[in-house]
Amino acid sequence: QVQLIESGGGLVQAGGSLRLSCAASGRTSRNYAMGWFRQAPGKEREFVATIDWSGGYTYYPDSVKGRFTISRDNAKNTVYLQMNSLKPEDTAVYYCAASRSTSRQTMAARYDYWGQGTQVTVSS
Repeated sequence: QVQLIESGGGLVQAGGSLRLSCAASGRTSRNYAMGWFRQAPGKEREFVATIDWSGGYTYYPDSVKGRFTISRDNAKNTVYLQMNSLKPEDTAVYYCAASRSTSRQTMAARYDYWGQGTQVTVSS
């Protein structure tokens, strides 16, 4: 089992930045691909970013590419999501997820463990 705890969410003005953290505990997370998803009220969960187990490969959808950066520190069992140039449409609950696959995953169904989520609100 892997437990994931997100932190770093909050309220920020449009154009601002936030950095989310996801701390993993339990069985080692070093060989897990990691991802971030988000869900706004009344909408489906949306893929935001993924990183492979080594941290060498990442992938983003067009909606956040160039603004968001995912990274990981395997020594600390922590994954980060740096979010810059935030827009009101980025407002959502952000979830961290871990996949037993070592390669990047964009589909929620490929993830085995989920955090409880952290709220990000971007005001206009």
